[in-house]
Amino acid sequence: MHGFALQAVGAGTTAAELGRRLGVTKQAAAKTIAALEAAGYIERGADPADARRVLVRPTARGRDLLTRSAEIFDGLRTRWATELGEDAVRTIEDALSRVTSGPRLDAPSWFTR
Repeated sequence: MHGFALQAVGAGTTAAELGRRLGVTKQAAAKTIAALEAAGYIERGADPADARRVLVRPTARGRDLLTRSAEIFDGLRTRWATELGEDAVRTIEDALSRVTSGPRLDAPSWFTR
């Protein structure tokens, strides 16, 4: 879950933007931010372009988590492709892309086309 939320944070975002990206309320996004901050995965800071906005961005620990989670997902996909075949995995990915809605989030390299 933390990896998914961190992908939505990207290089930096506000609580309201994070809520839209995750499809949750601003209040739920604020709780997610608090949990990620308590775990040391993100930090809050002023937006250099607008002092009224508070941005959250990944810490070094958060960036490390994203790197590790991408490696895990890539390993899982490789295993699935070995067991099911590349065509079957692509069919599953295509089907999941058709039934999901909302804005496209950053995803492991194998899922972006």
